[in-house]
This record gives sequence, C-alpha cells and structure tokens, in this order.
Amino acid sequence: MNIIIIEDEKPAARLLQRKIEKLGYSITTLLHSVEESLDWFQNNPQPDLIFLDIQLSDGLSFEIFEKINIKSAVIFTTAYDEYALRAFKLNSIDYLLKPIDEEELSIAISKFKNQFQINSISSLDFEVIKRMLVNPLEREYRKRFSVKIGQQIKVIDIAEVECLYSENKGTYIHTLDNRDYLIDSSLEIIETELNPKDFYRISRKFIIPMPSIKEIQVYSNSRLKISLPTYKGEEVIVARERVSDFKQWLG
Repeated sequence: MNIIIIEDEKPAARLLQRKIEKLGYSITTLLHSVEESLDWFQNNPQPDLIFLDIQLSDGLSFEIFEKINIKSAVIFTTAYDEYALRAFKLNSIDYLLKPIDEEELSIAISKFKNQFQINSISSLDFEVIKRMLVNPLEREYRKRFSVKIGQQIKVIDIAEVECLYSENKGTYIHTLDNRDYLIDSSLEIIETELNPKDFYRISRKFIIPMPSIKEIQVYSNSRLKISLPTYKGEEVIVARERVSDFKQWLG
C-alpha cells in the first residue's frame, strides 16, 4: 500500500510516520506545503492513501483538490474540528484530531481497508468511490444492529436507538425502552454507517438521532446540553467545536 503524509510541521510528520510504521505500513513520501504537494502530484503517480493536514504553511490543503484531480483516499489530520464537514465532501476516510491517538489511527486505516477491501489497490475504480463519497444520498445506511446477549442474538431496529455512546473503552446502544447493549464496533466506524441526516456525533463520546432530542439547554463554555427521553448516564454535551455544525444539522 502506497501511503504519503502531507504535514507542514516536520516533527509532527515524522511522529505520524513512526506511528504508521509501528502499525506495519511504510511511508513513501513526506510533503510539507501546498506548493510542494502540487509539484509532487504533477510528477508522480497518486498514492493509495494520503494523511493530510488541513492548515499548511502556505494555505489550506483543500487548494490541492481545487487544482489536482486527487483520486487517492484521504485521512485528514488536524488540530481544528471546524473543517470536518468540508473534509468529508472530499475523498475522506476519516478525520483525526491532533494529538493523534494510536488506537484511532489504527481504526482509521482499518476503516480504509474495510471500505475498499484492499487486496490489490490498483484494481479499484477510484472515480466510482469518489462519487459514492461525494453523494452520500446514494449510499445504503445501516437499518439495524445485531447484538449478542448470552447465547442469543437480538436485532435492534435503527428507530429504537435513543443514542450511542462510548464508556470504559466499550461502545453501547441505549434504546428507547431504557436498555443498554454492548456492541462490537467503535463510534468512529458506526458514524460512517449511519445516515448523517438522522444521526449526529455531538462529541467523541456520543452519537444521537434527531428524534431523541427532548430538550436543548445552553451549557458552560459555549456548549449545549441535550436531554434524552430515558438515558440517565453521563451528561450529553455537544462539544464546543461542534455546536455550529450541530445547529446547522438541526436546521
């Protein structure tokens, strides 16, 4: 798998390189600016996967997409959450906030491999993949969850979900009948499987569906607090950096 890193801070680029190589993948190229990246893409075959910082020393990395028809998949790496929606309109697999957690990095690469079933990356039609990513309405979203309870399998319809949350390194579904079920997945992966019109990830710990919102209150530090019908666990707080996008999602 051919992977490159575009990151203006050279120490950060080398640190990310070490983390990726620790997972068993090699990095072929390190680039550090929009200008350098444009020159490289004009003279080299495109890689399979790009780890891309958004704010580079000479501009936003989105400028690269405006001038080059990038067919590679992208994992964005940034300290700023404000560009997430714009990033996901491109060939984005994931959006990792700095400092990059090694577990989240591993999940992002696995997500890339799972989505595109990489056996021979050169055989993939990236134009088809790009259209799928840019036009999410064409995708099939998850309609139900299957959870194991002892020796039995329970099917939970998506309409029964009051929220999804992470706790003590586990991921749970909380249903409208006030029950909690442990599921074998992460919020990062589940987020990509849910219809973004109906579900919103308000923080690193919670994904909520719009029908479950009972009340919204102004909270400290410019955040919002969500009341749900039956969930009585940890406070459900919209992260400050997501408040603006959350309001747009509400319409």
